[in-house]
Amino acid sequence: MSDKPVISPCVGICALDENDICIGCYRTGREISDWGMMANDQRREVLQKVAERERAAANFIAL
Repeated sequence: MSDKPVISPCVGICALDENDICIGCYRTGREISDWGMMANDQRREVLQKVAERERAAANFIAL
């Protein structure tokens, strides 16, 4: 594993929906606020959840 920090999925569209999920990056408000204190493995776990939420919202491009 690399020691480089896992990059934030923020896309600059910062607005939480009624479920506390950002409509831009699909993180929860808590995940966003805690991101800077998370270890890389925690960030990767969040990115897994983000991918699941994005798929569930049908807002992704399949490659």
